[in-house]
Amino acid sequence: MKRVLGFSFRNADLPPLSFEFGTRRRVLDLPLIAWLTVIWVLLWSTLTWANVLTGLVVSVGVCLAFPLPRVDLGLRLHAWGILRLAGYLFYDMYTSAVKVTRQTLFGLPHRAAVIGVPLRCRSDLMLAATAVAVSNVPGGSIIEVRRATATVFVHVLDADRPEELEAARRQVWRVEELTVRAFGTPDEIARVAEPPPPPQLATGRPAP
Repeated sequence: MKRVLGFSFRNADLPPLSFEFGTRRRVLDLPLIAWLTVIWVLLWSTLTWANVLTGLVVSVGVCLAFPLPRVDLGLRLHAWGILRLAGYLFYDMYTSAVKVTRQTLFGLPHRAAVIGVPLRCRSDLMLAATAVAVSNVPGGSIIEVRRATATVFVHVLDADRPEELEAARRQVWRVEELTVRAFGTPDEIARVAEPPPPPQLATGRPAP
């Protein structure tokens, strides 16, 4: 006997936070329903239980009447990985902000550089997510993502010594690993468990 109701945490083929029901296997995406409900309430400009319930009914009806095709974005949600990534980014943003402030107010001018860091992940989603996470930390910003070689080019403020460039590369690889462990597929997680690419593949050049 086939199951009438199935959830995403039991079926890896379903999108995250979704469920399917019925013999025709209709899929309802909970984040999409929630977003459509928010839009419905905003259109009415009044937050009431009636508007929320009506929005839920309309959102479910729209999803059933106009089902979206199944597209695997390569996104998986890992609760522990998300917590680790958030904690690391908050801590890194704080320490980096303090460091940049000290350099601006009290330090001597530092030599900046652009370094290329080859990543281990290959999917477009993980490349973009890693680039966004790296850019959110003060002291470094992504200026280019080269999809063909899975390489990100990072502008760093501290490039006075080779050790500082290597530390910047290790930071990018650390953010990549945490990002993939938070949102990646099992294949991507296995890939970032491998050692980073050799340092000679990630040379840097001084910024003007």
